[in-house]
Amino acid sequence: GEVIHRVRLSSFVLMRRFESVVEAANDRLDVISEGRYQLQVETQGLDKRGQAGLDLLVADQRTERCRSTKSLSGGERFYVSLALALGLADVVRSESGGVSLGTLFIDEGFGSLDSEVLEEVMDMLEQVRAGEDRVIGLVSHVDILKQRIDPRISVRRDPARAGVSTLEVRV
Repeated sequence: GEVIHRVRLSSFVLMRRFESVVEAANDRLDVISEGRYQLQVETQGLDKRGQAGLDLLVADQRTERCRSTKSLSGGERFYVSLALALGLADVVRSESGGVSLGTLFIDEGFGSLDSEVLEEVMDMLEQVRAGEDRVIGLVSHVDILKQRIDPRISVRRDPARAGVSTLEVRV
């Protein structure tokens, strides 16, 4: 529409690539959010330089409204980010002749999820790990993850000795 004529070619190409990532992320997000959320690329918000197309909105199926991603709770923000990361990996794999991003590290965020969403996220990560032959590293302090994940590496501070940690590998 009217936005396109104001966008540089490099931004236009990036916007199209971003739309592919968002589409792939929405497949993942649909599962995690049980159909509640879908991401949409914001096309209306031009800044002073005439740039647009790289912002996201969240379509909430319960309220039937779109809103800023800034309004998401910590847990929602975590799983939307996870869906985007997995969507990006899906697009890279599909457009690079099957080359896979074989390792994914997720640092924290699990503590912000309620138990039902945590189960959905963990089920999805297990499907990604098993079905897509990926190694997934999780950094977390959430106890239920410590019980559910094998193999794992646990790092604990030694309370008796400052600056000393112990490492446990469980296979």
